[in-house]
Amino acid sequence: MDFTNPLIYGVPCFLGLILVELTYSKSHDEGKHLYEWKDLRSSFAMGLGSAILSPLAKTISAILIFKVVYEIFNPLVEGVRTNIMGWESFGYAWYFWVLCMLADDLSYYWFHRENHMVRFLWAAHIVHHSSDNFNLGTAIRNGWFTIFYKPLFYMWIPALGFPVEMLIVCLGIEALWQFQLHSQYIPKMGFLERFLNTHTMHQVHHARNIEYMDKNHGGILNAFDRIFGTWKELDEDIAIEYGVTKPPNSYNPYVILTHEYKDIWKDMKRSDNWYHKFMYAFGPPGWSHDGSTLTTRQLRRKIRLDSESGKNMVKA
Repeated sequence: MDFTNPLIYGVPCFLGLILVELTYSKSHDEGKHLYEWKDLRSSFAMGLGSAILSPLAKTISAILIFKVVYEIFNPLVEGVRTNIMGWESFGYAWYFWVLCMLADDLSYYWFHRENHMVRFLWAAHIVHHSSDNFNLGTAIRNGWFTIFYKPLFYMWIPALGFPVEMLIVCLGIEALWQFQLHSQYIPKMGFLERFLNTHTMHQVHHARNIEYMDKNHGGILNAFDRIFGTWKELDEDIAIEYGVTKPPNSYNPYVILTHEYKDIWKDMKRSDNWYHKFMYAFGPPGWSHDGSTLTTRQLRRKIRLDSESGKNMVKA
């Protein structure tokens, strides 16, 4: 059975919704600075590059990885699924679609979280966070290299027996949901906030405020953020600052795409110790061997200790 990736229909809708939001924002005083033309052009350039690379990435993920994994586990290797798990393959019943979406959402959570925890992956993902604006245009501002390693986080799904076509559709649905999250015009959604990853939660994710950094990595659901301790609700008393702590300071797509890789290389040359070099590339962003820069966790700890120290001085 073959299915069409829903993103084929989603892309024209993306462009239409960006135009609607852009027009609305420019005609209302509170939203006039929601879009900046140079920034939007950069986002479109990044999005266009991703769109050009997508067919290649789909071929790699759907054929060279997912289908190979699906076949390796059954029947090529003496029917692993049949003999060990007790089934050859899942079908297309509605409950398998639900299970596949849950598996996809779990994979997306860890893919997204590791993009923030491993600096070499962050170098590809930082493109999406590099804008100081948060709007539907930012949603298409995607790095070009994430699409080549993203399938590795999903290989276990076809290995279990979910059809490759089913997974591809679920990936498309996930991407559609992620796009529409990048709007500031949708308020809190009441009861739905208990289990869905919503627009205000994604605003938290795109903030560079230390209180919000590395939070809300979920796709459609917020359940995995709650389970693994990365969920954070929007605090309306905190003014959000969007973007990253070390912005590329350029609208040039090439600079936006490559600046973090260059910074990694510069940092690796700061020490002759091979462990230090490894950590500069694969440790968390902000790690340094001499404490000159700090990770998000280290920054939060420092702020907490400074705050406690200040309180103790006041008491004394």
